[in-house]
Formats: sequence, structure tokens, C-alpha cells
Amino acid sequence: MPSSPEDTAEHTGPAEPVDPWVLHATDNGVSWITLNRPEAMNAVTWDQRERIIALLADASADPSVRAVVLTATGRGFCAGADLRGTPSTGDRIPGDVSRTIRLGAQRLIAAVLDCEKPVIAAVNGTAAGIGAHLAFACDLVLAADSATFIEVFARRGLVPDGGGAYLLPRLIGPQRAKELMFFGDALPAAEAERLGLVNRVVPAKELAATAREWSQRLADGPTRALALTKQLVNASLDADRATAFAAEAMAQEINMTTQDAGEGVASFVERRKPKYRGM
Repeated sequence: MPSSPEDTAEHTGPAEPVDPWVLHATDNGVSWITLNRPEAMNAVTWDQRERIIALLADASADPSVRAVVLTATGRGFCAGADLRGTPSTGDRIPGDVSRTIRLGAQRLIAAVLDCEKPVIAAVNGTAAGIGAHLAFACDLVLAADSATFIEVFARRGLVPDGGGAYLLPRLIGPQRAKELMFFGDALPAAEAERLGLVNRVVPAKELAATAREWSQRLADGPTRALALTKQLVNASLDADRATAFAAEAMAQEINMTTQDAGEGVASFVERRKPKYRGM
């Protein structure tokens, strides 16, 4: 069992050689996506972003994948966006920046939010800017005790992008979100846990093992029920009560057609542990 994010890939099966900056392996129904530019604190490039989006889409479509872990190598989880290598479109004209944000950072965050499998962030180090938002978009967030989160945009005279002004107020309320975004101070993992941005803080050497344990529990669970639950919770933040209640009833209607729902009921009646197949 891996003891740190740096050795996650080698312990979860052979990594795909397609992109050395984004390692990928699938193990026991868990898709491990590992940012691998430690020399750049895993600042995410255009190519990396597209690779992560594609892997999350693959996880949604692949019934053998039942959970996802997003982590990184080295001291940084993701130090933000690295715009070097972004395809050039010539001279900038009005509309280019907003288009770049929509098709870039926002697509990345949406890919996490819309992934049909539960996504765990295993934050091994600094998560800054879009890197912090990448973690906050995940369904569950584990952090090494040495990790920090930084809303770095104001330090650079920029408006938060990558969904930050959408995610943070929903997670911790508008006042706390403004404090983090206005000042751009580094937020230690323990304080992030206290605020509710992180589910669990663990010693750095235990991060990968904890991510493996949590992701395996999810992978052994009722996959479709978890996907529908994720959709309900995410949508509830933007819906009125009537809409949320209607969505809940329809989700349960859909879920009751799955084999896992039948297994869950049968195991309860028969007083045994359920064996979910993700179907």
C-alpha cells in the first residue's frame, strides 16, 4: 500500500505512457489521476487540463470504474494554471479572455462536478488558485497536514476564476469566502478542515493509504445510487425546495430500477452484508 502520493502510481498498476505529466492507473475499480510536474509544483498546463477532463469523462462512461482519486506528486498539489503551451490565437480581441476561461478553467472544474463517479482529492501540498478550486470541486477532500490552500488571485490583481466564486460561498458562506479571496492568505490544512473545506487531515505519510481506503469503500458501494446522490446534492444548491423534492423523487424512481437497489433491500431483509456490483 502506498505511503505517500509520490508512489501512488507505481502501486496502482502500470501508468499509461500517453502523458508523463498526468499519470493514470486503474486499480480495483478506482481511477487514479496523478498530476506529475513536481518541478513546477504541478501548475496545470493546457495539455494536462485536457487530459484530466478526458480521464474524468472516461471514468463516467466506464462501468468498471466506480470511484476516482485526484492527487499529485512532489510538494505541490497544483500551484494554479500554467499558461505556457496554451495554443496561440494571435492578437487578443474582446471576448477572448472570457472564452478562454469558459473553455479552460471552468471546463476543468465542471468535469469534476459532473463526473458520474465520486471524486476524492488527495491534496499532498500547496493548492493555489485553480489548484484550490480543483480540490474544492471534488466530492471529498483529504489533505496532508502539510497542505495549504491559497486564493491567490487578489495577490495578482485578478478576479477568481475556475468556479471559485461559485464554489466557496456554497461551501463556507459568503463572508468566509470573501475573506479568503480578498486577502489571499495561505490557509493551512487544519484551518481548512475547521472551516469545512476539507473532510479529513492526515499525516502526509498516511495520505495515499487513506485515499485508497476511502476510494475503495466508494468503489464497493452502489455506484448508480452514489452518482444520483451527487447530482441531487450539487443541484440542490441552486434549486428551490419544490424542484429539489421533485428531483429527489425522480432519482429514487430511477435508482430503484438498478440491481444494486434490489441487492440492498434483499441484504437488509436477509440480514447480510450487501454485495454491490455498480449496476
